[in-house]
Amino acid sequence: MKKRLLYYEIIKQLEHKNAIVITGMRQVGKTTLMKQIFQELTVPKLWFDFDNPLDQLFFEDADYNAIYKRLVGEAGTPHDRLYVFIDEIQNFPQITTIIKYLIDHYQVKFIVTGSSNFYLRNLFPESLSGRKFLFILYPMSFREYLYFKDDKATPPPAPASFPANIDQSLYFHEKNSFYYDQFVEFGGFPEVVTTEDVPTKKMVLKNIFASFFEKDLNLLSDIKDIRELRDLILLLVPRTGNILDVTRLSAELGVNRVKVYNYLEFLQGVFFIHLTPKYSKSIDRSVAGGKKVYFSDTGLLNIIGKITDGQLFENAVANQLLHYGSLSYFNKRNTSEIDFILNLDTAIEVKQTGTPGDYKKLEKTAKELGIEKYYLISRKYLDLKGFFSPVSF
Repeated sequence: MKKRLLYYEIIKQLEHKNAIVITGMRQVGKTTLMKQIFQELTVPKLWFDFDNPLDQLFFEDADYNAIYKRLVGEAGTPHDRLYVFIDEIQNFPQITTIIKYLIDHYQVKFIVTGSSNFYLRNLFPESLSGRKFLFILYPMSFREYLYFKDDKATPPPAPASFPANIDQSLYFHEKNSFYYDQFVEFGGFPEVVTTEDVPTKKMVLKNIFASFFEKDLNLLSDIKDIRELRDLILLLVPRTGNILDVTRLSAELGVNRVKVYNYLEFLQGVFFIHLTPKYSKSIDRSVAGGKKVYFSDTGLLNIIGKITDGQLFENAVANQLLHYGSLSYFNKRNTSEIDFILNLDTAIEVKQTGTPGDYKKLEKTAKELGIEKYYLISRKYLDLKGFFSPVSF
């Protein structure tokens, strides 16, 4: 079975004392990734699934030394460093204090998964500061998508800084355009990518959306009215790529602004959406108002509702660019704008069919902001300075 790129980053840290925490959206492949690491190790190791109450029971003891003795007895060796794998730790919040104790006193190596950053922020308190490495597993990037679609045995290199090492040839564009169309329509969830039948792809995406409401909402939040959150998601779909007006959202939902902010924070915290702030080197980015909204997977977005081809393409590019760093956008009273500014120093405009005029306009606005790097990403192939094809990164 092929491995996600994050696998190769994680195995570099297996000798370090810190716990490895893998988080991300539900069904994005966290458990599979952790199982692949487990299977590769030849050291003493144990696996626990906290969806199983009996596995939780193993750690339900006020005496943490007794827990360690049980672990050693189960592994069958007291002399080597013990590796403990735990799936779905959010089901047993008390585990954090146990992890801290066993790291500090017995150098136990923990590799764990949790279903969302929203919950893990509270699950891993400051007491574990300096004792964990947090890795986020996203839906596949397009380069990963191509790797899983072809017969290559070697995975693509991890993304460099944009736009280094990008193949811009017409041949590469034409060769991969079909795959890119599929990637934009159905997204990057591993099961969706590896399923060939289109109706089955759609069924898998519907199940992923349903599991979000059935599991994440019930376990990870205190949201009482699921219909309100559902209706907010439906309101966000046609706003994809647009600046959010929280006051209007509040009025349309019939709830106060604070509740809308909390819902948006939750949706971002569980990796369902990401909110892109306005470009500034000093702005307070903690408030959702004035941010653009994008969905973390275009396949999921297409299942929830329908948007324009331009919105869908911009959302796909946003997800691709996030693998290279942080995003913001620029808008000056609707007189000049830039779709994305990557890492505060690279301006990027996204068009279905770019033109030399689009590039000149981008160049002018970027230079006014003091940004020296600027690129036009067009879905249609162009022979143009500063152009980048979306299939190439």
